Amino acid sequence: MAAVMPAPAESRLLMSGNDAVSRAVWEAGVRVAAAYPGTPATEMLEVISTYPDIYAEWSVNEKVSLEVAFGAAMAGSRAFCAMKHVGMNVASDALMTMTLTGVSGGLVIAIADDVGLSSSQNEQDSRYWGRFAHVPVLEPADSQEAHDFTLAAFDLSERFQVPVIVRMTTRICHVKGLVVVGERHEKPVAGFVKDVGRWVMVPGAAGRRLPLMFERENRLRAEAEVSALNVVENGSDRRVGFVTSGPAYMHVRESFPDAPVLKLGFSCPVPFELVRKFAAQCDRLVVVEEVEPLIETELKAQGISVSGKDILPRSGELSPNVLKPAVAGLLGEVLPEVAKVKPMQVFPRPPTMCVACPHLGVYYTLAQMRNVTISGDIGCYTLGFGQPWNALDACISMGASMGMALGLDKGRADSEKDKKVVAVIGDSTFLHMGMQGLLDIVYNRGNVTVLLLDNRAVGMTGGQSNPGTGRGIHGEEAPRVDFASLVKALGVREERVHVVDPYELPTLFKTLRQETKIAEPSVIITNQPCVLVEHYHARKPFKVIDDKCTGCGNCVDVGCPAIHVTRRDKVIKPSGKEVERSFVRIESPACTGCGLCLQPCAPDAIVPVEVLAMPIHVVKKG
Repeated sequence: MAAVMPAPAESRLLMSGNDAVSRAVWEAGVRVAAAYPGTPATEMLEVISTYPDIYAEWSVNEKVSLEVAFGAAMAGSRAFCAMKHVGMNVASDALMTMTLTGVSGGLVIAIADDVGLSSSQNEQDSRYWGRFAHVPVLEPADSQEAHDFTLAAFDLSERFQVPVIVRMTTRICHVKGLVVVGERHEKPVAGFVKDVGRWVMVPGAAGRRLPLMFERENRLRAEAEVSALNVVENGSDRRVGFVTSGPAYMHVRESFPDAPVLKLGFSCPVPFELVRKFAAQCDRLVVVEEVEPLIETELKAQGISVSGKDILPRSGELSPNVLKPAVAGLLGEVLPEVAKVKPMQVFPRPPTMCVACPHLGVYYTLAQMRNVTISGDIGCYTLGFGQPWNALDACISMGASMGMALGLDKGRADSEKDKKVVAVIGDSTFLHMGMQGLLDIVYNRGNVTVLLLDNRAVGMTGGQSNPGTGRGIHGEEAPRVDFASLVKALGVREERVHVVDPYELPTLFKTLRQETKIAEPSVIITNQPCVLVEHYHARKPFKVIDDKCTGCGNCVDVGCPAIHVTRRDKVIKPSGKEVERSFVRIESPACTGCGLCLQPCAPDAIVPVEVLAMPIHVVKKG
């Protein structure tokens, strides 16, 4: 991305929450920022990479990104790290110790939770990490607060020498609002100060720092009690008061404009005395939080009477249509009947891969195989579970395809001894967390065939770079991993490593069938780029010759969304006989000429667009 010049001080800009955090990172004088792509957090580092004065990198995984940011903070620089909620699971090993060491320069970690499961395999609540790691958590409710709270987080981090979590959600990350922004303020860098007792966390040193961590937490709780980020909004209708945080505050305010609200922007540690004082103003207290009952549980443990998940769901967003009936039920009220609008019926649109995606041929081939269990991973290729392929049997987390495949091999029933086990993983996912799994397969002599789909991009999150693309974050040339050499270095025998073109179906099928018959680890690497990156070069599109097409549907089974059945009509054959058959059409403007559909087409009815088909006589129904 090209660098952009920041807007002048005190400008008002329309920004998403991700944009606003990125702007605040620049304004805060951050020198180092690192992340691994993951929706809904991806855009933070993408935007940061366009600002001058900041070193930004796509790291190979979230743990490494946090360690890079922590290293910069040890050196006295302000540093930033971003990830989606499941990314902190990967990074938590580092987090749980750096909370003992603390930091020198400010370190802010933005974690984006996917409340509502828009693009994630679970809906975990990242506020737990504040409690688990004894670090403060700030929760903005809109884009302006995302900007302001990020700046406040850096100040808090340096005052208390602690990493600070800014907890975002999809609702904040991707919704835009007007944001007042400022100028960058450069911060002096103190440099790394050697202190073995602080930075080398052997058991003895860690034990000495535990009391310091707990003492710091007490000071943070006192800070939360007086923090301007925690706001009491008085209301005239005191039958129910609300304790809330993040975007749930917006839903509360929309649903109950006259109710008292305690908005916790600094939500961990919870300011218990502030809550007690607020509770005295209300007949009842309801905690509205997405998604787990963290604050509710902590308040109950303090003897404060509250309602929460006893009336509210533990999953999804707490929008007004959820809040209003729940609170009405608590008060014994009956809401007026609202006329229900019947939702408009729309044609179903199942998730699918892109036109000419290099993964299409892989799953078409896997779908032809019998007696095989397919262990999948996180990426575009996860869509192989769906129609028309039905060629993926398991998927839980990044890199898990390797370990699951080995377990499927070692744990198979006696009746399944002849069943083949295939693991499917993408290039970025393999580098993120798959290498260790393959090493484990080799070390433990697993009978697993690995399909390593190298499309030279982090495809699912928008085509970001990784060490396998040969490009850095700004598009500059960078060292590129040789996957064939890498898997050989991990112990896969040279004869069992194959690089194939996924558009050449006969070669792909032959190689896959051959390798699944051999009882040792093997790796098949595909070598065509994602169709949405600049390195993909489209070829001449194709069309279907109607009078040659038999309507067999083999081309449809490839799964390319440019191919579809348009209608069923009666046609008159050259013999004069009238028959009914399906018509298949290729949307030529969408077709990139990959040629996948040609190979299973028995009647050779698919040709380049410049080859004109002979006309046929069609009798329209009705």
